[in-house]
Amino acid sequence: MTQIVLASHNQKKLAELRRVLEPLVPGIEVVSYDGPEPVEDGLSFEANALIKARAAAKHTGLPAVADDSGISVDVLGGCPGIFSARWSGPERDDTKNLELLLWQLSDIAEPNRAARFVCAAALVMPDGEEVCELGNWAGDILTERAGTDGFGYDPIFRPAGESRSAAEMRPEEKDLVSHRNRAFTALAPAIAKRLISE
Repeated sequence: MTQIVLASHNQKKLAELRRVLEPLVPGIEVVSYDGPEPVEDGLSFEANALIKARAAAKHTGLPAVADDSGISVDVLGGCPGIFSARWSGPERDDTKNLELLLWQLSDIAEPNRAARFVCAAALVMPDGEEVCELGNWAGDILTERAGTDGFGYDPIFRPAGESRSAAEMRPEEKDLVSHRNRAFTALAPAIAKRLISE
């Protein structure tokens, strides 16, 4: 079994990525990261994902994967975007972030509430080789919370073609269609080529 470290201290994200990535690349084990968190000062999802993966690869000496993700709302010009986790302030409070976004959209009619989750998935090898892929999950923003599963903006995001919020979907349903799944599915061949062939 080949170990690959996920550059995140978020245990929910670790569980999700194990469900998504390990079946895509048989023979790998996604392990947790206990190192320092780097400053995410990139200007794009891709830049921030690479910053995190580089730090984890350097700290552990293992191949590292990282993602940077967030929600992009059309009427807000793509915001919160890379600021999704800190939209309401530096404390990274999911509930406050969600409530602020709902308030900002409170006067916006439903046809104009289009949004998408975006995820950049990065692989950094200990020798410095890097690959990054992008995934999108289109939908719209609800007018109020719905559901208790998931995390972040899931309770107010309704995927295109769905009547439920992302937080009302079972984890295994969400795993099949999410932005994270799409980004890591695109990244999986690069991971397999570099790790399983070794």
